[in-house]
Amino acid sequence: MLTCLRVKNFAIIDELEVDFVHGMNVVTGETGAGKSILVRAMQLVLGARGTPEVVRTGAKQAEVEALFDLGEDEAMIARLVEAGLASEEPRELLIRRVIAATGRSRAYINGRLTTASQLSLIARGIADISSQHQHHSLADASAHLGYLDAYAQLDDKRIAMGEAYAALVEASQAVDELRSNHQSRVERADLLRFQLQEIETLAPTVGEDDALATEQSRLRHAARLVSATEGAERRLYADDGAACELLSRIATEVRDASDLDASLVPMAEQLEGTIAQLEDVASDLGRYAREVALDPARLREVEERLDALDRARRKYGGTIEAVLAHQESAAAALSAVDSFEPQLAAAEELRDQALAKVKTLATELSKKRKRAAKKLGSAISQELRSLGMGDAKVVVEVAPREDSSALAVGGAKLTRAGIDSVEFLIAPNRGERARPLKKIASGGELSRAMLAIKRVLAGLGPAGLYVFDEVDSGVGGAIAEAIGRKLADVATHNQVLCITHLPQIAVFGAAHFRVQKETDGDRTRSDISRLDDRGRLEEVARMV
Repeated sequence: MLTCLRVKNFAIIDELEVDFVHGMNVVTGETGAGKSILVRAMQLVLGARGTPEVVRTGAKQAEVEALFDLGEDEAMIARLVEAGLASEEPRELLIRRVIAATGRSRAYINGRLTTASQLSLIARGIADISSQHQHHSLADASAHLGYLDAYAQLDDKRIAMGEAYAALVEASQAVDELRSNHQSRVERADLLRFQLQEIETLAPTVGEDDALATEQSRLRHAARLVSATEGAERRLYADDGAACELLSRIATEVRDASDLDASLVPMAEQLEGTIAQLEDVASDLGRYAREVALDPARLREVEERLDALDRARRKYGGTIEAVLAHQESAAAALSAVDSFEPQLAAAEELRDQALAKVKTLATELSKKRKRAAKKLGSAISQELRSLGMGDAKVVVEVAPREDSSALAVGGAKLTRAGIDSVEFLIAPNRGERARPLKKIASGGELSRAMLAIKRVLAGLGPAGLYVFDEVDSGVGGAIAEAIGRKLADVATHNQVLCITHLPQIAVFGAAHFRVQKETDGDRTRSDISRLDDRGRLEEVARMV
């Protein structure tokens, strides 16, 4: 809902600010007073291209600001949040356009600078304008499918269709991925077999390289190690006057002395313990010296094994763990090659089941749409007759989406919404071929066609703003009154802004605004004001 529109230095407007109400807002005034300037300002808000001609003479720039109450329009709120233009629960949308006299323009959404293309995307669906062939969602064929489904109350079936389609896409992607992976695995199979055999022949174990490196060092320095350990063993224990023999005499002397002074007992015990430890060390050193062997053949064997392990590490990831992991993955890949056929058959069966379900849902949905399309076309045509377009006929065309892709039903392209393409067509006069709404020549006829459609579809979509400018073109009397009543009916579900010359329409407004053009010296300016009850009476009397 549009709550406020502010315009500054725009065409013949100096500055004005208008607060609109929910329901039907009527704008009247003499011809040329500037009523349609409001529509041009709204078009800028919705992303239309700005030109320097709209800038008031003498001004540096023109500005238009529109504040919308988003209410429960979750789609709009989601677009704002996704674009980073609002918090998690925005309830208002502020759009500002600035057009410089040089021709440059800027757009702002909730105070943030944005591009015109992003503005058009964000503002899509927030307002429909029927004026001078400027029409939005109802003239956009891409929106017609949603309106037909809403009219036919097919939302639940469309949701089910979307879920089934998502499952089909996932199953189809699984088949494609399996085939793609299989082809690459087949191409690598010989290499993988060679690598797997190489690793299995090598048969590395975790920690083996570290143990071999230790053994290699021992074998390389065997003579030095034997010399060091044998000498240490002799000096500690085996030679005459060895350390253990000397310490043993010392310990005996301290032990004898402890008979005279008991405080020496702990020291004697420490010496005796040290002797025992040194004897153990000497024994271990002797054993080590006897076990170390000068074995050049074993050294060559160890170094060759280490070289083989090093080559494998460099080739398959840098560590023994990485080599074993590659062995496991290569075995799995070869196993997948061997089991491809049953895996593919299982994946294709799941895809075929998903496709069969989608085909059933899409076909059923299409049949229901075609039945509802006839009723909707008749309902809109009937509305047109009450609006003075007795020979006009609306056809809601339901056609297959032509496509040759694999995801298709009878040659019709499958989408989340099914297999149908829907478009509202209209033949304004008897004998004419029905054509798309946006190709109708008469602005008044098109505005009334849009009103008829909105009247039938009232309340089916999210509440928004409907702007009508030429809806009363070429009509009067009872037809004008019928148009006014239908506008008021649409306004019970949506906000309506109607620019009119007819009192039969103006009287239905919940709020009535009058546009006046005034001359001040050599300057002309246009202003708008909301009328009270007396002002409305006078304005309607003037219109009569």
